[in-house]
Amino acid sequence: MIGSIKGKVAYLANEYCLLETNSGVGYRVFMPSAHLGQLAVGMEARVHTYMAVREDAILLFGFLNQEYYNLFLLLLGVSGVGPKVALGILSAVKPDDFYLAVQSRDLKVLTKLPGIGKKTAERLLLELKDKVGGIGGDSDSGFADTAFGGGSAAVDEAIEALCALGYSNSEIMPALKQIPNYAELSSEVIIKQALKLFAGRK
Repeated sequence: MIGSIKGKVAYLANEYCLLETNSGVGYRVFMPSAHLGQLAVGMEARVHTYMAVREDAILLFGFLNQEYYNLFLLLLGVSGVGPKVALGILSAVKPDDFYLAVQSRDLKVLTKLPGIGKKTAERLLLELKDKVGGIGGDSDSGFADTAFGGGSAAVDEAIEALCALGYSNSEIMPALKQIPNYAELSSEVIIKQALKLFAGRK
């Protein structure tokens, strides 16, 4: 197993880079698009790597930081998710945003990811729900309760209304955390304050 590679970027493509080590060996490493965007031909880089062995090929997948590598391994543990699909997910979403989507059971966000249909999104929620609770992001107990539908009736009504307006749970939940004592407010007040926060981000 090749755990990491340090070398000079000899070539960059849409899906991979060619890393040439001091020994003269060049490794084709498939990487998330955001990580490829940080590289340039001629620069030195160290990548965390995962080697996938298939009947017809041996492929290397690489990541510039441990956070992406850890999520990649987590995704591979989900039935029906292979290295290419996992890499596509990591090219489309940051780890913290992915963890938040799972924590808040946001199927809308997950089904927008490349290669993820409704059934696979449901498997992600089912198989990862107990594995991402303490990963990626601040999730105090009050927020966690709301994210899983355990908040007050007013909070639930506000979330439903905001979803109807086109906002996703992964957008709504962080906004709620910014509203002081939101669990004690009426749904109308929560909605108004959340909309103000959304407007301020534009």
